[in-house]
Amino acid sequence: MSVAAVTDWAGGVLLLAGAVLGLVAGIGLVRFPDVLDRMHTATKPQVLGVLLLLAGLALRLRTPSDLGMLVLVAIFQLSTAPVAAQMIGRAAYRSGRVDRSLLDVDELAGR
Repeated sequence: MSVAAVTDWAGGVLLLAGAVLGLVAGIGLVRFPDVLDRMHTATKPQVLGVLLLLAGLALRLRTPSDLGMLVLVAIFQLSTAPVAAQMIGRAAYRSGRVDRSLLDVDELAGR
C-alpha cells in the first residue's frame, strides 16, 4: 500500500468523522431545550467537525495553495465561533431567555 493510498484513507476517515460531528451538532440544536445548551452544541462539536473536515481535505488535496486556504479557513473558524457564542449567550441573557436558576455562577447579575 502506498503513502498516497494511506493518506487518502486517513483523509476519508477524517471527512467521515467531521460529517458525523456536524450531524450530531445539528441534532443537538434541534433536541436541546434551552439557549445555553444549544449554544454549546452550535460551537464545540461544530468547530471540531469543521476542523476534522479541513484536516481530511488537507490529506486529500495536498497542494500548497489548497493547504494555505484550508489553514485560513481553520483560523477564521477558530477565531469567530467563540465570539459568536459569546454574543449569542449575552443576547439571550439580556433578553431574559436564560433560566437563571440553572446557572452555577451568574457573572452578569450586577451588570
